[in-house]
Parts: sequence; C-alpha cells; structure tokens
Amino acid sequence: MRRLVLLLAVLVLASGCARTTVEGSPAAQAPLDAASPFDSGQDGSADPSASEEPEDPETAPIDGEITPVCAKLKWTDLPYPGAKADTPPTQYTYDSSFDESCRWTTKVDGVEVGVSLRYRLNKAITIERTTGDWDVKGRKVTYLDRSDEPEVEPSCVLVLPYEGGGLGIIVIDSTGKFGTVCDQGRKIAEVMIDRETA
Repeated sequence: MRRLVLLLAVLVLASGCARTTVEGSPAAQAPLDAASPFDSGQDGSADPSASEEPEDPETAPIDGEITPVCAKLKWTDLPYPGAKADTPPTQYTYDSSFDESCRWTTKVDGVEVGVSLRYRLNKAITIERTTGDWDVKGRKVTYLDRSDEPEVEPSCVLVLPYEGGGLGIIVIDSTGKFGTVCDQGRKIAEVMIDRETA
C-alpha cells in the first residue's frame, strides 16, 4: 500500500512539473530589445536601468521628426519583407541614455524580429563582453554574438565609432531565415558606414 501511495505521489509531482513547463511563455514572446547591453555613458559604469523593462512601444515617446543618424537606415536595408523605404521606424527617441535611439520591428511567420540603433555624440559606446571584432570598411566593429545564449532571444550586439561618437546596433531574429544575426548586423554596419557622411 505504501508503495502505491508513493508511486501516485511521484506521478502527481511529475505531471505537475510537466504542466508548468508546457504553460511557460516561450522566449520568442518576450519584448525585443528588453534590456540595453550598452554602457550608460557615465564614467564607463554599467547601465543601472539595464535590467528594467522597456517602455511599451505603443506608448513610448516619439518626438517630432526622426533623428539624423536613425534616418540613415531604411526598412529596405533590412532583410525583412513587406516595408517600403519611406516607412518610419517602429519607434524612436525611446532610450534617454543616448542622444538617438530607434528600432524597426516586424513579425515574420508570427515571430517578432528587429533591429535597433543607439547613437551617442562625442563618446564611444561599449559592451561589457565581446565575441570578437571585424574590420568593416576600415572601421573596427566589435560584436557580441548571443545566438546561443538560452536566456535571451538569438541576437547580435555591435558597436563602432561613428560621427564623432559611438553607434550601437542590436539585431534580434530567431527565424533563421535571413542569415545569422551577426551577419545581418555586419551588413547594417556597412550601410551605416557608407552613409556616415551622406
């Protein structure tokens, strides 16, 4: 009798654990760009707000016209289908730690994908840890490949010197349809470098 009770208790616990796992929210449904991996720009210290949730894209501020650095990137520079070149970013002027911030997000087969830019005037943007760096059109582009980190969406973070300051790029894409996230980021860095003085 004790064995039967023990067996039933183990089965109940096991089914309870399985139910918890099944009902969990998949990472793909988390907000894109949920935490800034960049420094705050103040004495090289980490961004104190990095662990906070971002403002809702529907209510985050969009002030006046799109800012100059953000205006250099167009939807048609991104690999995602469906948008016209003159369509504005999904959101801009949303990260007060930077002089400019903007993001382009869309859904591909029900999965949210996107790119964000952050620009700081007169100061470099850094990331705490890196995977490596590339020479892109004579410019050092440092990157962090986060495509295999289970706690975040497959993403790539890139930083480079830009217009007398620093530019940060984040690509988030778990679809696998448009090349690796870091290859996408490198192409965006190339576009931005080509248009730096345009």
